Order: sequence, then structure tokens, then C-alpha cells
Amino acid sequence: MNDLKTFEAWFVTGSQHLYGEETLRQVAEHALIVADALNDSPLIPVRIVCKPVVKTPEEIHRLLQEANAAKDCVGIIAWMHTFSPAKMWIGGLKALQKPLLHLHTQFNRDIPWSDIDMDFMNLNQSAHGDREFGFIMSRMRLNRKVVTGHWQDPQVHERLAAWLRAACGWHDWQGAKFVRFGDNMRQVAVTEGDKVEAEIKFGYSVNTHGVGDLAAEIAAVPASTVEELIADYHRSYTMTPALFTSPALRDATRIEAGLRSFLQKGGYKGYTDTFEDLHGIVQLPGIATQRLMAEGYGFGAEGDWKTAALVRAMKVMATGLKGGNSFMEDYTYHFDPNNPLVLGSHMLEICPSIADDTPSCEIHPLGIGGKADPVRLVFNSAAGPALNASIVDMGNRFRLLVNEVVAVSPIHSLPKLPVARVLWKPYPDMATGCTAWIYAGGAHHTCYSQNLTSEHLEDFAEMAGIELVLIDRNTKLHALKNELRWSEAYYR
Repeated sequence: MNDLKTFEAWFVTGSQHLYGEETLRQVAEHALIVADALNDSPLIPVRIVCKPVVKTPEEIHRLLQEANAAKDCVGIIAWMHTFSPAKMWIGGLKALQKPLLHLHTQFNRDIPWSDIDMDFMNLNQSAHGDREFGFIMSRMRLNRKVVTGHWQDPQVHERLAAWLRAACGWHDWQGAKFVRFGDNMRQVAVTEGDKVEAEIKFGYSVNTHGVGDLAAEIAAVPASTVEELIADYHRSYTMTPALFTSPALRDATRIEAGLRSFLQKGGYKGYTDTFEDLHGIVQLPGIATQRLMAEGYGFGAEGDWKTAALVRAMKVMATGLKGGNSFMEDYTYHFDPNNPLVLGSHMLEICPSIADDTPSCEIHPLGIGGKADPVRLVFNSAAGPALNASIVDMGNRFRLLVNEVVAVSPIHSLPKLPVARVLWKPYPDMATGCTAWIYAGGAHHTCYSQNLTSEHLEDFAEMAGIELVLIDRNTKLHALKNELRWSEAYYR
């Protein structure tokens, strides 16, 4: 989670033996120069590994099989420097299990008008070599991303970076484990879903442990760990005086340490809990969940495992970017016709990675759950562009919804609201954005991101092979309703 440079993408260049050894030598030299330039770009988040030029079906199949087995390889960037007959690629592409990006570029930026001859044309023919490659992927109905432009163009680097970040999130899901402490909140529909289908489709598993298993881990936390965490709280947050005399602070740190230990021992990348099932735990995990999310764990409240997994993936995608990602919920509206707003929050569990300033560590009653008053971090979120994303189970498929928003600073103080919160304006406007979300069946739980864009999520949905519904500045309800109808027919 600290550095995506532990991952790599393989740069694979296609050619053939038709052009002779001198041309192939130049193709290999050019491929290495392009790969090195991408590696040196500050925008590219992973290592770019240049692989030998592939010229036969056997070389292609062997290389792509090696990519499948390479534990640090998140995907393939393919480029046809010359003409690489696409029938050579069928076997390898059928076997490939990693995400694929087609870089439609060429080594030279400009045509050398006074010197161009047929030797130059035979060497630099990506303009039609990439079309041959593109055809076979379309013919095979393969999901991939196509990025067009010169390899030195910063805009090309930005589009590559978006895909690479999505590929890192997808890679992190493969074989990931998420644990649910207890079940879903009773009678709630959208947090349910097919966990078997999710494991088949997404590559991660979701299994339940009784909350008593967690309670036992919490009870075993040594006093020294509690004291270390309390000291860390004092260094990191503004502590309210009520905590100094309350046993709640030690209870909260013990819950945090127990949760972390349970997740580490089980190799889990995220979890869910529910206020309806806290037997053996003194208080609902508040600050514990906030701090664990800040470390990179996924979280979903009330048993919402789909959101827990999405929060984890989006945190991986955003590694190293300014801003944060958090579990979120559209909580209440401000329907002022001159300044409509959504107030996003939750009972306790908003990640401090999105905080605008140093959070305040506080204790307050919680009206549901029937447990002791929980400790939590209270803060406002930073203003600026953001988005909300949600995965829902539509029965015959999964759907990823994305709504672009702009967060705003609080227009008034909120002295009686003791939770972390963020105010935003949904695009294209309040009425259209919220209505579109409802039509699309969007969940009330989301992952709120300050640093990812809809392109990251579009690339991620393409890798997963799932439907994407985007609500942005250009959304029109009539068009969106038709899009939903067409998608229903397509997936049927």
C-alpha cells in the first residue's frame, strides 16, 4: 500500500521475421527506449518491464503465460511497432488472464518529410500494425483499454497511469480475503449479494466469523499495546477532556488492537461489522475502523462486504496520490434551491484520510446498538472535486455506479453533530444526480474518493467485465434511462 513500484507492467512489442534482423534490432532498441521513458515518467506508478520483441505464436503464448504466473505483474502494455499478423496472437490472448492495454503509438513523433523512404515506412508502421492487433481483440471480444498518442506525450502518460492504478486495484483483489463479523443489518436489501458469484467474478472471497472470535482477540490485547495506542492518539489528534477520565478510551484502543491482530493473522484486506451484532464487544468499533481504513483496510458497515472490497481496491489504486478514500453514506440533504447539498457521513466510520484538518478525538452517545458510548474521530472533509462509487448486485450481474461530485466547505458550523462529515454537490445538478442514482439502483453505501477519477473506475470495471454507470456533468435523465434499458437487454 505504501509504494506501487513493487508492482510491474510488462511492455510487449510485436513484430515478425519478415523484415529481417536489422529491422528487428531497431524494433528492440526502440521498445527499450519507450519502456525506459515510461519508467522515468513521474506519472507512471509501477515499474515498466520491457520484454523481448515477440515474433511468433509460440513466443507470444509463452510470454503471456509467464505474465499470468508472475506475482508482481499487474498487466500487459502491448504495442505493434511493425506489422504483427494477428493470428499469431490468438493463442496467447486466449490464455492471458491479466489486464491488457493497447498502446497505439509509434516511435517517431513526426514524419521526416525530406528523408522518408520505404525502409522507414516498413520499420515505423504502427498505424496499420496496431489496427491488425486491434481487430483480433475486437474479434475475440476481449476487454482492454486503447490509448492513442505519442509515447512522450504527458496526456498519454496520464491515461496509462489511470489504467495502471486500476490494474493494481484489480491485482490486489485476486485471492484477497474479506471477513464479516456477524451478518447484514436485518431486512436490508442492497448490502446483500451473491458472494460465490463475487469470488468467481472478482477473485476475492468473503467469509464470516462470529463476533465472539473477534471479542476473544480483543480480550487478549496486552496492556502495553493499549498504552502505546493511547500515546499515539495524543500525538495524532486533538483530545477532548472527557476522554481523560473515561474508560472508553482504553476500550477503544483495545478494540483497535484486537481488530488489527485478527486481520493480520487471517491475512484479511478488509472487514464488515454491524451494530446489531456486538456480543462481547464493549462499544461499536469507531475510531478503530477509522484508523484501520487509514492504514489501507477496506470497510463496510452493516455487513456490506461489496463496499468493503471496493474501499480496499480504491485505496490501492490511489496509493501515493494526494487526498483520501473512505467508506461513505449519503445521509441527509440540504434542499435550499439556491445551494442544494448532500451531507455525507455515517454513525462513526469515516476515514481520516479525507480530513481537512487535524481530527478531534471525542466520545459521545450512540443512539443505536445498545452498547457503551463509542470513541470516534470528528472532522470536516476538504473541498474539491471528488466522486462516489458503489457496486450493487443486480441479480444477473454486478453494476458499478460512479457519480462525480464537488465537495464544498461547511456553510455553517455543526456543533451538535459529533461525527466526521463531508458536504458535496452531485453532478450534473442535485435533482438529476440523485434521481439518476435512484434509477440505477445505487446503494446508500459508497466509497468516496478525493483523488480518483471516473477514468480509473471505468478502467477497473472493464477489467472486471462488469457494467459501469457514470453520472457526470453530461448526464441527461432520458439518455440514462435508455442506457439502463439497453444494458438490461445486453446482459439478458
